[in-house]
Amino acid sequence: MLLKCKGSILTRRNMNQLLYIVWNPDLVAFRLGPLSVRWYGLMWGIGIALAFLVVKRLYKEQKIKDELFAPLYIYCFFGILIGARLGHCIFYQPQDFLTSGKGIIEMLLPIHFMADGGWKLTGYAGLASHGGTLGLMIALWLYVRKTKLSIWTVLDNIAIATGTTACFIRLGNLINSEIIGKISDAPWAFNFEKVDMMPRHPSQLYEAIAYAVLFFIMWTLHKRMPEKIGTGWYFGFCLTYIFTFRFFIEYTKEIQVAFEASLPIDMGQILSIPFIILGVYCMLRNPQMKTQFFHKR
Repeated sequence: MLLKCKGSILTRRNMNQLLYIVWNPDLVAFRLGPLSVRWYGLMWGIGIALAFLVVKRLYKEQKIKDELFAPLYIYCFFGILIGARLGHCIFYQPQDFLTSGKGIIEMLLPIHFMADGGWKLTGYAGLASHGGTLGLMIALWLYVRKTKLSIWTVLDNIAIATGTTACFIRLGNLINSEIIGKISDAPWAFNFEKVDMMPRHPSQLYEAIAYAVLFFIMWTLHKRMPEKIGTGWYFGFCLTYIFTFRFFIEYTKEIQVAFEASLPIDMGQILSIPFIILGVYCMLRNPQMKTQFFHKR
């Protein structure tokens, strides 16, 4: 049970320090001369690459032409990145990015303007999963317009692979000590040294595990029910699973921006609701609406 006051948790932490995990990893995975490769970017890359391999196998199973698969990675990469960045800036920090010309530039480019008039390369410090999901959906719509494949087939294939990418992105968040959980006296709590050394729920790890489980569920289901690929069922199941879990896991997280404290539920939960509704609709839609992927080989 969560102890009721901060002082009690501090006392408990001092008494049971060895029960908690002190978390302060190096943010840089490796260096190539002057270039530093951060763990967060590496986790993004691994997650998308694994999804790429999964979808490539699915396309092969469905006998879809290789040339129709080739541009998919580019569409997905930029759709997720652009959507996640815009989602964070618009939904979580509009006062920082939408109120000045410099803010809009910082939203679009991985730089930060300094007080002395200069600027520095920072990377994209702030990405939102809801925006990434929406950006991916738009990118896939553009992809099917080009390839003439069934939108439901493409969405279902991507959904089967989604758990791999989502898992590694949350592992990247864990390494960065961001999207932290609320203070907890659970023996598996993490002391995030870069934050405040208070024992907290490792919410990022909870999500990473849930998304890894999602992938194994989806892979097993697609083997047992391959006829459902192209109906939108897998896409709907993926959305429903991820954002229902996301809605409830938010109760273990600290709010990300101050204005969320005045809301009845936080921004992550608010943004999850439309995706849950869409997911349930896609699972229950008329199976006769299926469009065959076999027409394009």
